[in-house]
Amino acid sequence: MLEINIADLLRGDSSQWEIFFISRLPRLLAILCTGIGMSVAGLIMQQLCMNKFVSPTTGATISSAQFGILLALVFMPVSTIWSRAIFSVVCAVLGTWVFVWFIQRIPFKDPVMVPLVGIMFGNVIGGITSYIAYKYEMTQAISSWLTGSFSTIIRGRYEIVWLTLPLVVFAFLFANHFNIVGLGKDFSKNLGVNYNVTLFLGLTITAMITASVVVVVGSISYIGLIVPNLIAMFKGDKIRGTLIDTALFGALFVLVCDMIGRIVITPYELPIELIAGVVGSLIFIAMLIYRLNYGRRAIRIKSKRKSMEGSVA
Repeated sequence: MLEINIADLLRGDSSQWEIFFISRLPRLLAILCTGIGMSVAGLIMQQLCMNKFVSPTTGATISSAQFGILLALVFMPVSTIWSRAIFSVVCAVLGTWVFVWFIQRIPFKDPVMVPLVGIMFGNVIGGITSYIAYKYEMTQAISSWLTGSFSTIIRGRYEIVWLTLPLVVFAFLFANHFNIVGLGKDFSKNLGVNYNVTLFLGLTITAMITASVVVVVGSISYIGLIVPNLIAMFKGDKIRGTLIDTALFGALFVLVCDMIGRIVITPYELPIELIAGVVGSLIFIAMLIYRLNYGRRAIRIKSKRKSMEGSVA
């Protein structure tokens, strides 16, 4: 791991600034874009599917994106990162659409049944991916996209992840439509919102965000599941009111996990997938305990000013 000395940067050391612009700055930007994109993707999927346990991980979106990368490697061995991204986006969109088509056929949408269907569907896609990888001896080639890591991020090989930012802005513009679609098909029709078009628009945005992250970083679990639920406990379920907070906290969550991964066994580092899985699972367990004790009651944080006014009164 190449070290950067702040004093050398301030003195204008050209080699230090070169490391900063080639490696450190791209890594930071990739971390922020990944956190923003994956958390917003999870928020949109949860609203459209009307289920708080749905995310790009439990909705087979990540598995489909990995399958698309493998197809690009099989049919285009000398493919660039942009061609792999195209394959990944197409497969992620199709896989997400098929998943939603499946859950719409479930007569009684139990909160646990929907993510279970997504997990099983994702495992089927993962099994097909593994079979093709073994058959064409590409197991090692595809392994880098099965575990998320920022260690290989450098200038010129991460810019695709910038696609998450305009997609997040686009999602914010259609946030009210996603809220209406989340209330059901009949409700959407009564308010003049085209249910199918808005549903597929939201799912396509989610799939494109996920695919752009998977192509650059690899698979990262829990971000799209934990962050939207955690923000909803404080801010409610309205997308327009929580999207910015979800994006910011998602970026902070990934940044903290990356820092932990680089500190634990320094000078080496642990994959972000491992750290996010451990930290995310602990947060998820804490959230489940809170839900069991308090139901869907929101967490209210009283400001110091209000508490002082109350004491004076």
